[in-house]
Amino acid sequence: MSDEKADLGGDLERYRHYLRLLAQTQLDPVLQGKLDVSGIVQQTLLEAYQSLPASGMDEGEPLAPWLRRILANNLTDQIRRLKTAKRDVRREQPLDAALDASSARLACWLVADGSSPSQKAQRNEQLLLLADAVAALPDVQRQAIVLHYWQGESVAQIGQHLGRSRPAVAGLLQRGLKKLRSQLNGSE
Repeated sequence: MSDEKADLGGDLERYRHYLRLLAQTQLDPVLQGKLDVSGIVQQTLLEAYQSLPASGMDEGEPLAPWLRRILANNLTDQIRRLKTAKRDVRREQPLDAALDASSARLACWLVADGSSPSQKAQRNEQLLLLADAVAALPDVQRQAIVLHYWQGESVAQIGQHLGRSRPAVAGLLQRGLKKLRSQLNGSE
């Protein structure tokens, strides 16, 4: 494997947690049990790795929007396979738009859009660090954080979803945010 190809693989690998988080925020909890999110993310990274040299992207061009499109296509394909017999075309919504919206909510945790390329690159780096930090949280804290901050569910809704009381969910959110702050401040 050439050094350039190895560097590309390393660059793409940095997006694994980010893509997984985006996929999990878009999938209905019922579907999460039926689809292998890790496998879909792996397929996305593999397709990106194989097609980047032919994609016509310039070096330094942000990978996140391109990877979100590939992820949206892979998620759509998997959901269609799962629901072929129960398909209702009237209920379909473009998944790439939903992934972009989730990405935007994720980005809202960070500094407002910068106009310079260096500010955008720095913001992209922060997004990847945030996704890694969220992935490192204990499962139930991660679920509470994602449901509340990226899917906009109330504490009561999260409590029903997780089978926990409101105070327990509030505690999960508080501890999760504290761990995120600690992890992100330690990585600066």
